[in-house]
Amino acid sequence: MSSESFSWKRNMFMLWSGAFLVSMAYSVSIPFMPIFLQKDLGVHQHLEAWTGFVFAITFLASALIAPFWGSIADKYGRKPMILRAGVCLSLAYFLYYFVQNPYELIAVRILEGLLAGYIPSAIALVATNTPEKHVGYALGIMSTSGAAASIIGPLLGGVVSHLIGPRDTFLFAGVMVFVAFLIALFAVKEPYFNKSAAKRSSVTQDLKEAAANRSLMIALVVVFVTTSSVMIIEPLLTIYVLNLGSSESSASLYAGIIFSAVGVATLIAAPRWGKWGSQLGFEKVLFIGLLGGGIGNLLQMVFQDIVSFGSLRFVYGLFFAGVFPALNAFIAQQTDPAFRSRAFGLNQSANQLGLMAGPLIGGLLATQLPIPVIFAINGSLLLAVALLLKVPKFSISTSRRPVYKETSR
Repeated sequence: MSSESFSWKRNMFMLWSGAFLVSMAYSVSIPFMPIFLQKDLGVHQHLEAWTGFVFAITFLASALIAPFWGSIADKYGRKPMILRAGVCLSLAYFLYYFVQNPYELIAVRILEGLLAGYIPSAIALVATNTPEKHVGYALGIMSTSGAAASIIGPLLGGVVSHLIGPRDTFLFAGVMVFVAFLIALFAVKEPYFNKSAAKRSSVTQDLKEAAANRSLMIALVVVFVTTSSVMIIEPLLTIYVLNLGSSESSASLYAGIIFSAVGVATLIAAPRWGKWGSQLGFEKVLFIGLLGGGIGNLLQMVFQDIVSFGSLRFVYGLFFAGVFPALNAFIAQQTDPAFRSRAFGLNQSANQLGLMAGPLIGGLLATQLPIPVIFAINGSLLLAVALLLKVPKFSISTSRRPVYKETSR
């Protein structure tokens, strides 16, 4: 094994470990926020509205600030941004422990959204410091960190929250993020960043440059739509499990298993989609993933028992696992290395806006329509996006990839 291959693989493994811990911290603590609001902060009226706002405000703050952090990263490097985000996110989790009312909680949630960004910075570093032929594979591996955390996190979080309570669980999460910071500090390198050649641009300039890159803008729209698609459905899954005949006492267990099924599928399939993307082209992988995700959502309205529904969610996950690695790899390919962190900052903005919009749209639709109909709408949306990408006007084909001069690979 050459020293170069060892370097990028070691970097990828270390960044995967840090991203896994950050995702675990979220999965262990944040899903139990409604319990924290009710039992510790005394919110008994309009709990659903408070929960929705507490979740959404962080995504909004993160979406607004991400282009700024991307600009800073392209000037000073991706590793400093990982370290900054690690310290700030760890601090935010520790501050959760001290909040005494929902208004203080909202303030900390805004602070978290403004200062976080560990995982997007880690993805940008991998995309910039991995040999071109291995970028798809590396980004596929990186996407499994969140999937692995989504499998283990809620189960561990349920146990920890039960044993020590939601407030102390935030301390546990803060320690995990601090360990992720230490991993980045001592074990992650950024060999291909030329600080002397880097320059800082304004967010306005960045947005103009992004707007001039048609392929990048289409990719960002797809990121927003697909993230919204996931979040339209996820908050409704537990309710749907109840509708399928589960008792209230076992609904959380079955819903957790179904959530984990998608995570397991992603863990299995994402690295393979990354390799296939390098061989076949990332637009083809994106099309297949959206097509499978759309059909999977449509079929979910047909199955009326928990076992069949859970099995279908697993198959859906096998296909949908290719979507985000393909989008990340495509963004890396379609942007100049000097602009890449800013591109991933915009990618984070699109992702965070989707995380914010999805639950709001899903909740609104659920008040008007049966959940199976929402599955159908969601599936049709993904199919429409997949088919639009085959229209030349909306194609993001890598065959038209711009050629950039790489500094060192």
